[in-house]
Amino acid sequence: MSERIGVFGGTFDPIHYGHLIAAVELRHALSIDRVLFVPAPRPPHKRSGLVGSDHHRLAMVRLAITGEESFEVSTIEYERSGPSYTADTLVELHEGHTDAAFFLFLGEDALRDFPTWHQPERILGLAHLAVATRPRSHLDLDQLYRTLPEIQDRVTLVPTPSIGISATDLRARASTGRPLRYQTTDAVIDYIGEHGMYRTRNTV
Repeated sequence: MSERIGVFGGTFDPIHYGHLIAAVELRHALSIDRVLFVPAPRPPHKRSGLVGSDHHRLAMVRLAITGEESFEVSTIEYERSGPSYTADTLVELHEGHTDAAFFLFLGEDALRDFPTWHQPERILGLAHLAVATRPRSHLDLDQLYRTLPEIQDRVTLVPTPSIGISATDLRARASTGRPLRYQTTDAVIDYIGEHGMYRTRNTV
């Protein structure tokens, strides 16, 4: 039986319990063997604002998933030059795991925007979409199917707890010294404090 691998990409700036809960729920629902967290290099649309540098974001992901045997970190997008397109990442992962079945982990908002991604049809040929949905979701799947017919039968919706945590809010809280407790792991909180992250615009 082929290995089932989840691929969870994002800026993780910082990683928080919302990310971890979604990963656990999707892994359980789809019988995923292991989940690869794939931190993305600093994206062009985040040139301004308080964002963590690549090595800090990578370090926080590693700290957050410590002790969870089915979770791993992949630096595949850091090692590739040029834009970090999901389609290219999945091609590289397939080359290294030729017998594996891949599941791309997404949230509702990402699924809505999916038809605008770079080569969405190519992505669908490389991975099944595993989508963490909020309670009382109002996703218009019919509209999505009309926009991108290839997505039918390539997406599974998994209801997950909605806990109202966002990386944007955590950065804002850290910038003013407000508590982050119970919103991300203690190890990540300690790291943010130790490195004075999000306090200045030039986080190193």
